[in-house]
Amino acid sequence: MRNDERTPAEHLGVLIKQTQAVLNQRMDDVLRPLGLGVSQYACLQALQDEPGISSSELARRAFVSRQSMNVLLQGLDRRGLVERAEDPGPRRERAVVLTREGVALVPRARAAVAEVVGAMTDGLAAAELTRLQKRCVRAATRCRDAVA
Repeated sequence: MRNDERTPAEHLGVLIKQTQAVLNQRMDDVLRPLGLGVSQYACLQALQDEPGISSSELARRAFVSRQSMNVLLQGLDRRGLVERAEDPGPRRERAVVLTREGVALVPRARAAVAEVVGAMTDGLAAAELTRLQKRCVRAATRCRDAVA
């Protein structure tokens, strides 16, 4: 299908995917010097936002499978950025929390990511940004609900 044969909605879907790919690549670029990838950053950020969150929820927030999250957590544990509780919780999952080193790294990673996101949204007025956020949430919700 040629580009001019796409409907406006199809074209928008492609643009959203292109934007996501570029954003992900740029985030990887700025996180790499900190020894992190985007999924690792998302995991650390989620743990800071909600200490002790389940591995399943971490996987959802980082857009990875539960199996991939387990591997990711093992790597973060080896680096001393997270630690797991000794005793399993109600669903036999061991709670994961940030270590002191993990807590110290999150603001540095967030600042690096904020520069990328700031460049992406530069020139948008606050009201435009708010409208765009609401429309993206609505589009994601509709897409998820249509598939379910």
